Amino acid sequence: MKALLCESFGPISHLKIKDLADPIPTAQQVIVDVAYSAVNFPDALMVQGLYQTKPPFPFSPGHEISGIVSTVGSDVTHLNIGDRVFCAPSYGGFAQKIAVNAQLVIPLPDEIPLDIGAAVTLTYGTSLHALKNIAKVQAGETVLILGASGGVGSAAIELAKIFGAKVIACASSKEKLEICQQLGADELIDYETDDLKSKIKELTHQQGCDVVYDPVGGKYAEIALRGLGWRGRYLVVGFAAGEIPKIPLNLALLSERNIMGVFWGDWVRRNPQEHIQSMRYITELISSKAIKPLITKTFAFEDAASAIEHLASRKATGKVVVKVN
Repeated sequence: MKALLCESFGPISHLKIKDLADPIPTAQQVIVDVAYSAVNFPDALMVQGLYQTKPPFPFSPGHEISGIVSTVGSDVTHLNIGDRVFCAPSYGGFAQKIAVNAQLVIPLPDEIPLDIGAAVTLTYGTSLHALKNIAKVQAGETVLILGASGGVGSAAIELAKIFGAKVIACASSKEKLEICQQLGADELIDYETDDLKSKIKELTHQQGCDVVYDPVGGKYAEIALRGLGWRGRYLVVGFAAGEIPKIPLNLALLSERNIMGVFWGDWVRRNPQEHIQSMRYITELISSKAIKPLITKTFAFEDAASAIEHLASRKATGKVVVKVN
């Protein structure tokens, strides 16, 4: 098989597609012939040595895939050869085949295309876990989303609206904010032209937000935290800006704000059955057209490194996917 390989930490452009032996499953694994692999910020960070997970070399990035089961381990009973599936391996998705723990592999309903299936697990899984399990968002609350036009941000808009929240979407251009509005955002803030601090006050009638969803970090994090109202919840989702902000802890004391970490991957490891239920809920929402994953660009497999660079450049909106097979 062929795979996009990282042989040493360095620039994304150093990734090369090379031949590898086909994977052999353990008793608890299945082999998935990868149809599509979605691109995520952890892919860009991992190959540069900037992510918390550092696989042994050589490895293929790729946190999110869809495809067809081609081999089933001897202990696996809920999956069969030929099943359409999707899942989020820790890495290895930019390859024609991948061995995956069968517990993490979820059947994809026939009505959901394979490219959409690749764009579901990490983004909607993270956002559902953050908004439902951690922040416990309630109808009528106000949710401020930073980086709202990106993969997890766009998923968060749709899910927050499903839960009955008012959504304030923040992004860095008029074009990105138009996408947020199409996804259902109620109010829009442009980082480049609006003063974030005063705009939050204006849009919340001086009361502050109930929840901040932050997958970006960087210079807007402290401003957004200050924009929380009484007992507001600040969700630390990621650091796409590349800078981990240093937050004065007195801001948590003031207004009894809660700073809450979102480590979806570890939650999945600890709660595999709840993860499966969450993914079934998401596929039901997609099948009923209550939500629609936003895929804005599809790359060919030979351009997989360029797909990761495209996302890392912060040019992308919604989801970027690579067609592998």
